[in-house]
Amino acid sequence: MAPHSIPSAAIAVNRPATRGPVVVSVPHAGRIYPPEILAAARVGRADLERLEDGWCDLIAAGAVDAGATVVQALWARAVSDCNRGEGQMAPGEVAPAMRAQFSAPGRKERAGLGVIPTRLSDCGPLWKRPLDAAAMHWRLESLHRPYHWALAAELAAARDRFGHAILIDLHSMPSIPPAQPGHGARIVVGDRYGGTAGEWLVDMAMDAAERLGEPVSRNQPYAGGHIVRTHGRPGEAIHAIQIEIDRALYLSVDRAPDAQRLERLNGWFAALVRRAAALRPGDDMVLLAAE
Repeated sequence: MAPHSIPSAAIAVNRPATRGPVVVSVPHAGRIYPPEILAAARVGRADLERLEDGWCDLIAAGAVDAGATVVQALWARAVSDCNRGEGQMAPGEVAPAMRAQFSAPGRKERAGLGVIPTRLSDCGPLWKRPLDAAAMHWRLESLHRPYHWALAAELAAARDRFGHAILIDLHSMPSIPPAQPGHGARIVVGDRYGGTAGEWLVDMAMDAAERLGEPVSRNQPYAGGHIVRTHGRPGEAIHAIQIEIDRALYLSVDRAPDAQRLERLNGWFAALVRRAAALRPGDDMVLLAAE
């Protein structure tokens, strides 16, 4: 991939003093709403904030000290969803001149959760007018593309240095309802059903989640989105997993961070990063350094 200039306003790349093979992605916890976004919205900021993986970035607060490079979206998910592909939109959500390029929307896109979120079930359209080409281009160029350029660059650098790279894409989720697969799980590890990571990495992540004492599921109901699907290439020594954490594990009823429970998850995630960094791909799981 050719080098790109990555603006600093929308994303942050935080590197440890001594880099390891692990890159952590936090795409949905941004809390900055550019004035252009608030002016275009037909709903209040509180409704846009419901799109966020609220305070999920605080779970990764110890990841840099644990040796990971952390790529984080600072701008809010309402600007653009970095875990969707650029073609993931429903045609009815964009201006008529653009509809032909979005001819096969999936379930999430039809619900308004495409690369640009456009609606929520109980408050209708988020924007005053359908997105036109200029608005789409600005959102993608400002946040979505720089985010993926940064991830690709950090993963390539890690692989070049260590012979392999590990991507942990961190998200939070609402509690899984009874009718949904994976109900009862508080942590979900996704690897696109074996497509984005070696078993050695998935096994480690599942074991780490079980050590936390919380129910864990693999790929149900979240198998991993655009980020792990795009960057996870085990055949090229880049292994990617998505981790979803139930917000009830670290947020209070008013959606504010609970300091004590958050500290527990923060320490757990830092330990997971250290374990991942100590692994080497291969037939067996081999520790490179003492835990």
